[in-house]
Amino acid sequence: MEKTISSKVVYEGRALKLRVDTVLKPDGKTTTREIVEHKDCVAVVVLDQKDNVIMVRQYRKAVGKHLLEIPAGSIDDGEQPIAAVRRELQEEIGYLPNKIDKLGGFYSTPGYCSEYLHLYMASYLIPSRLEAEDTEDIKVERVPLSRIPDMIASGEICDAKSVAGLFRVISLGLKGS
Repeated sequence: MEKTISSKVVYEGRALKLRVDTVLKPDGKTTTREIVEHKDCVAVVVLDQKDNVIMVRQYRKAVGKHLLEIPAGSIDDGEQPIAAVRRELQEEIGYLPNKIDKLGGFYSTPGYCSEYLHLYMASYLIPSRLEAEDTEDIKVERVPLSRIPDMIASGEICDAKSVAGLFRVISLGLKGS
């Protein structure tokens, strides 16, 4: 384990904080670690009654392109992950799930970021739209579950949370409702 000698927040924005820690390594040497502090999030594989995955296509400035992803979003302060799942699905895809299954979770990029993603599958959908200020450019797409492995292999689906979540659902042999 590394012992933190000092820690300094060098940036604090709407979505994240960046801090620089000076640490003492087990071998006695000191070094710095740049840490992105980010709220925990939910990531949701949404399956409809025809075994289509409901995904969102949105522009991601950090990579400069539109990505096809499973719905996801930050958990608000004081909010439970299940409530975040419901809210995010209403905002991003316009559905409220009647069934939500916990599939585990994972750290998105533990080498430098604190974000933990709670992974879920949602099904038994009913239309229910919540308006959110940052979802107007999201395009909802239905993709047959059977096409997902080829889309991952080709790079059409290429973000880590989507790849992890989709492969989890496929490995468990789960189906929609």
